[in-house]
Amino acid sequence: MTTTSPTQTAPGLGPVPPAAPPSTGRVRLKLGAGQQLKGGPLTYLALVVVGLGSVFPLYWTLVAASHDQQRVLDSPPPLLPGGRLWSNLQTAWDQAHLGKAIVNSIIVSGCITAATLFFCTLAGYAFAKMRFRGRGALMTAVIATLTIPPQLSVVPLFMMMSDIGWGGKLESVIFPTLVGAFGVFFMRQYLLEALPYELIEAAKVDGATNIRIVWNVVLPAARPAMMVLGMLTFVQAWNDFFWPFLALNQDNPTLQVALGQLSASYTPDQSIVMAGALISTLPLLLVFVIFGKQIVGGIMAGAVKG
Repeated sequence: MTTTSPTQTAPGLGPVPPAAPPSTGRVRLKLGAGQQLKGGPLTYLALVVVGLGSVFPLYWTLVAASHDQQRVLDSPPPLLPGGRLWSNLQTAWDQAHLGKAIVNSIIVSGCITAATLFFCTLAGYAFAKMRFRGRGALMTAVIATLTIPPQLSVVPLFMMMSDIGWGGKLESVIFPTLVGAFGVFFMRQYLLEALPYELIEAAKVDGATNIRIVWNVVLPAARPAMMVLGMLTFVQAWNDFFWPFLALNQDNPTLQVALGQLSASYTPDQSIVMAGALISTLPLLLVFVIFGKQIVGGIMAGAVKG
């Protein structure tokens, strides 16, 4: 026995279908494959504001580096570049000996980034997919090191570097930061989801050794996270000032330590300081231009896997 919904009849018009249920005010968006949401005017306005806010500090550095100090300190300050950019860049380059400082920063940042990617990927794989006694306690100890302020280890670390004979050398900056707890935790969390156990078991069935599994299975799966971690590590090592300032001397500085010498005088020339800051920013921009596509691809791959 079936029941039908009641219908109304109108003279000369036949049956009238029942009225549609009242709207609840909720709108559901149904997107097919390949379709994208379209942004409205407020979306573009927000993107423009955020973009301008992100670019303005770099633009102001360029403007300040292209004027003399008197013009920079005027009220209102200049908003357009001037004609002293190249002379200020040359002055900053000569006063702070930025050539040697840039080479030292490239060596330090490159070594720290390569070592961090290597050790953190291996440690993250071990904590994520290998079973061994004390794994949870060791991982807890690694995470607990993130709660220790780095300033507490400055004095014993400085004494250790002096006893080894690395005082004032680049090794004193490189070796204490070859691996970090954040990198280990980051790679572990990524490999927990991105690397299925089935791939590892299949490689073992094929007779692959642990080294071959790491090279042919783990590293390809971890590549997106490695790109992101490498970018973060390189930027942090490049911009680090506190420990290199203590461990190195004025004859063998990194770039940030050399830039500190420009503002060490009683009345520093702000235009020269800004010129030095502009020089220190250009290598980071160059790295992002060269590897930006891979870095963004790594971030998107990690987001999709998440």
